[in-house]
Amino acid sequence: MKYFSGFLLLLLFTGCYEVERHCENFQTGTFYSEITIDGKVYRSEFTRTKDLQIETYNNKVDSSQVRWINDCEVVFKTINPKSMAEEKDIHLKILVTTDSTYTFEYSYVGEKTKQKGIATKIK
Repeated sequence: MKYFSGFLLLLLFTGCYEVERHCENFQTGTFYSEITIDGKVYRSEFTRTKDLQIETYNNKVDSSQVRWINDCEVVFKTINPKSMAEEKDIHLKILVTTDSTYTFEYSYVGEKTKQKGIATKIK
């Protein structure tokens, strides 16, 4: 009975815990992001407005149209795709926010494989 009561109490406290997300703070601004894929870290910088995101990665500039689905989910569409992969839209979901960072997951629209990363708001 003692173990059951402890389990019930633990379940009660964990069931009420909900991660706070203040996604609207990250819909516009200048950011730095890091994504680790297969042990390799990829870094980029980007500036986002309500309608456009301009990203610099490996000294290459890429622009995408931005379409917010809700406060925490967005779809990016590359403006001038140069390959078949760039023609695919990207879905990004903000999972957790702090005062200056957000953790996100993203994937190509329609694909199940997701990657995670962290973005830091610079300004």
